[in-house]
Amino acid sequence: MKRTAKNIVSNLFIAIVLTGFATMIGFLFRHWNQHETNIVIIYILFVLLTARFTNGYLYGIGATVLSFLLFNWFFTEPYYSLKIKDPTLILTAIIMTVTAMITSALTSKVKQTATEAQEKEAETNALYQMTNHLTDAETEDKIASVIVQTISRGLGCNAAFVCFDEAGNPVSNFIQQKEDGTQIHRKLDDPVEFQKRMKGLHSSFDIGREFYNFPIYGRSALLAVLRIPVDCGENLTDAQIRMIHATMESTSLALDRLRSVQDQVRTREEAVQERYRSNLLRAISHDLRTPLSGIMGNSEMLMGMTEQDDPRYALSKDIYEDADWLHGLVENILSLTRFQDQRFSLKKEPEAVEEVIGAALVVMEKRMPNREIDVEIPDTLLLVPMDARLISQVLVNLLDNAVKHTPADQQIKVSVSVQEELQQVKFSVMDRGCGIPADALTQVFQMFYTTSQKEASSKKGIGIGLPICQSIVEAHGGKIWAENRPDGGAKFTFTLPLGGDAE
Repeated sequence: MKRTAKNIVSNLFIAIVLTGFATMIGFLFRHWNQHETNIVIIYILFVLLTARFTNGYLYGIGATVLSFLLFNWFFTEPYYSLKIKDPTLILTAIIMTVTAMITSALTSKVKQTATEAQEKEAETNALYQMTNHLTDAETEDKIASVIVQTISRGLGCNAAFVCFDEAGNPVSNFIQQKEDGTQIHRKLDDPVEFQKRMKGLHSSFDIGREFYNFPIYGRSALLAVLRIPVDCGENLTDAQIRMIHATMESTSLALDRLRSVQDQVRTREEAVQERYRSNLLRAISHDLRTPLSGIMGNSEMLMGMTEQDDPRYALSKDIYEDADWLHGLVENILSLTRFQDQRFSLKKEPEAVEEVIGAALVVMEKRMPNREIDVEIPDTLLLVPMDARLISQVLVNLLDNAVKHTPADQQIKVSVSVQEELQQVKFSVMDRGCGIPADALTQVFQMFYTTSQKEASSKKGIGIGLPICQSIVEAHGGKIWAENRPDGGAKFTFTLPLGGDAE
């Protein structure tokens, strides 16, 4: 237990005053011709009283020594001297001293035990009440309010509490208890500096200008900081420190539980929204399929019935190309919903890479008959376990992106190489466009993400082609990524494993 100078002076004063009263009573007993043994008993009584009303047995032992000296000085011959004339008084003095020391130590121990029991009882009751309130808390502000109230009552101070958000940043305002029991929100001075101090802390607490700051950690991050005023933090007892640590553990569990519940609610809401979005996309796509097929068929028939120099031929061709683009978009949306709902079946068979690329080029030939695409593949027959239809769709989507972003007179290239050491095949689609912004390289595979900022009629897509490619490649056990070419343009690469049984 920590002692302040004020407590030491107070305890010494009590010990001296009580010993002085014992001496005064001893003079009365001598005046009444009482035996010295009665005076010894009086001193022992007041030593016990000293142990009762002071903190710690050291003061009782000090009062014992002082009582022996006073008894020898005032009540044994020769008077006013520490010499002992009667040898029997030596034994009496020794018995008095030992008895007083033992009883003083026992009394102090009993008192200390009782005090500790009261402190533990109060601590247990406070923690029990706090736990009940934390269980009902539904927000971080409510948790902070409960903790501030509990600590303020337990320590007799105006405690405060700073919450940290999920990104690890302290909130701008923190809660603090006032003298009248109400709670206020105070602005946090220099949140950036406060965050640095807490994250760079190498001890159990940080001492600031106004507060002792106790960080509260969760499973993986800093959740909050409990703040104890400096004047209170300097005089914390062992019991109070135990209470603070127990409170911090309960707070950590409560905040972790609250964030877990919030994450679960957020996940459920996102799942519901995703399901609604998928159902809407699927319904719209199915409704668009039939009229688009009719438009494509009718425009193709009109093209066959019209001479190429006839203006109606160009008009029919534009209608056909726009309808074909929309038809491809609808097919991508349907594929996307199937992948999201995991309602597709992957049929892996050993397929010739040359044939799969050829199928993709046939589709591109119909869409862009005047674009040349260079292909570089191994001379030997290369068989790779894959779903040929899906991998062909990946190549078509990547080539379609390359065509859209590459000027008509620039090169588009497809290359295939075998990585024997990794037992995989690498496919690359390279263009000569403007490239991909550095901050977008990791985002291009996100749903509905597009780097195009052109007008809506530019037919640049809505950002679902690359997510479909990623889903197909990863379903095959491969990886896909984007990068910029050193000499200009973008490069999309995906890998497929050479091993694996056909399904």
